[in-house]
Amino acid sequence: MNSKYESKDILVLEGLEAVRLRPGMYIGTTGVKGLHHILWEIVDNAIDEVTNGFGNKIEITLERDGSVTVEDNGRGIPVDIHPTQKKSGVEVVFTQLHAGGKFNNNNYGYSGGLHGVGASVTNALSEWLKVTVNKNGKKYFMEFESKPDAKGKIKCGIPLAPLKEIGNSSTTGTKIQFMPDSRVFGDARLDYKIISKRIKELAFLNKGVILNIENKKTGEKEEFCFDGGLRDFILYINEGKNKLFAKPLELSGEMENVKLEASIQYTDTYVDNIFSYVNNIPTTEGGTHDVGFKSGITKFMNDYARKHNYLKEKDSNLIGDDFREGISAILSIKMNNVQFEGQTKTKLGNPEVKGIVEKIVISELGRIFSANNNNKIAEIILNKAKGAAKVREAAKKAKELTRAKNSVENYNLVGKLSNCTSKKPELCEIFIVEGDSAGGSAKQGRDRRFQAILPLKGKPLNAEKKRLDQVLANEEIRTIISALDTSIGNDFDINNLRYNKIIILSDADQDGAHIRAILLTFFFRYMRPLITEGHVYIGLPPLYKVFKNNKEMYVYDDIELAHAIKQIGKGYQIQRYKGLGEMNPEQLWETTMNPENRTLIKVSIEDAAEAEKMVVTLMGDDITARKEYISQYCNFNKEDKFDEIKK
Repeated sequence: MNSKYESKDILVLEGLEAVRLRPGMYIGTTGVKGLHHILWEIVDNAIDEVTNGFGNKIEITLERDGSVTVEDNGRGIPVDIHPTQKKSGVEVVFTQLHAGGKFNNNNYGYSGGLHGVGASVTNALSEWLKVTVNKNGKKYFMEFESKPDAKGKIKCGIPLAPLKEIGNSSTTGTKIQFMPDSRVFGDARLDYKIISKRIKELAFLNKGVILNIENKKTGEKEEFCFDGGLRDFILYINEGKNKLFAKPLELSGEMENVKLEASIQYTDTYVDNIFSYVNNIPTTEGGTHDVGFKSGITKFMNDYARKHNYLKEKDSNLIGDDFREGISAILSIKMNNVQFEGQTKTKLGNPEVKGIVEKIVISELGRIFSANNNNKIAEIILNKAKGAAKVREAAKKAKELTRAKNSVENYNLVGKLSNCTSKKPELCEIFIVEGDSAGGSAKQGRDRRFQAILPLKGKPLNAEKKRLDQVLANEEIRTIISALDTSIGNDFDINNLRYNKIIILSDADQDGAHIRAILLTFFFRYMRPLITEGHVYIGLPPLYKVFKNNKEMYVYDDIELAHAIKQIGKGYQIQRYKGLGEMNPEQLWETTMNPENRTLIKVSIEDAAEAEKMVVTLMGDDITARKEYISQYCNFNKEDKFDEIKK
């Protein structure tokens, strides 16, 4: 290492080199999530056009060669020469960081793309990118490419030629086609289902806008357009739930350049589901708009309760949690000068928005409940809240009992949790294992320095169908809470988490799958930050060992088994692992617990609203909806594929 540090040692990155060198700074990750992020940057730009009243249609096409095309019928990217850059607007947008038309409010009243890096980042991380603009009665084209120079250094997003006019056009809009660079994203591929879910969400958020998606490889094709907007969104989310009133409440208002739309409906469930958006961007971590929305509901409903004698003078006010039990709500605000926390935009930081949203909510609820026909709805909400308050008191006692019984030093974990010796949470992981037999193998096979084992006796409670106090009454659930040390619900504190990885390790059969689903449902409902912050994993034990003489292969599904049989050859033998307990400690360590060899699935939430619907469908009370989902999505033809490969 050079002991001198001089000006010549300072590396100046030109153009888009910074993006290529540190892509994570701009898109979070170079995995599947980051790959889709570069698509969202282009889609968000198209959405900004239609949100501001320019155009009404966006088409996304997954091409056969792996590239993707996004086309809108907006105004079209500017094609004239920029006054200071002396280049076309198209070239500036795709080659200059922090260049765009969204830094002031002259061109876009509301925008999801605010940092001026979206299009250029997509260009920087693509093998090639092509832009076609229809504008001013003309058609224009420009192409960019990322390729190594003579020294092997990747020069990214380089224009192959200046913008050129290629013909006449009777339409307006922009078409962008790009090929994600495999040198950046490796084997990651764009996923039709992920994209479909996101554009369906955008269609809900933008009433009347048409969004199409097509996969040229598979022939899959969908069109989304919702004239009911957020009302349709709420009804979609609440399919399969018992709704306390049929027609969702619809709020809308504008104050100090903040435009609010919201839709609210209550169900007989015990948790709240509030999904918030700013300029069409999902704010999964909430923010000041979320806080203002909740406080507005609480303040209005308490005042309403006192005014109409639902609360007496001696009664204490109900708290926000009471009014939010069973609520499903979509909150969408559009504003300028947005302060997101980070480029990935998951939390709104504008402090002034809290008070603005609160005032709009109070005003709108006043308007809604001033109508006589809505008094019944107010009564339903207040009765639900009063019932929730009683449950809250019962849950408080249950939590206190849990704290008293379930400390690690107490008997509740003695003989259950086999803890690790390290006291550094960032290094530690806990395996939640199905049954004592598997737990025994895991305890013997683990590395006790950083791996803890928690065997479960029987299935925990399905949290989707029970109140919080009932959930806390389940001993297996209490054991998990005690082991993780974070508490749950509103008392949850991730700073107390004792393990960086929580690994669900269950048998590869129906019972094991059910236990995984139950545990994931519990984490989703009462410890959601464990998932959103990337601490929950599913361990994948092998289903088979195929072996002959000194040659052996562990395989994880029937299709892989067919390949293994072909590779091992005649005279092979198969050992089928019906459960983890059938594997000896060495095998379990080698295949499932050793960080160098194991396969883990990281559990994440890409779309909170869609995840909510999935949990309700698979874990709720609506048997018909569950059967329909299984019939539509489950693959019952694995054996046919196995036989085909084996041949």
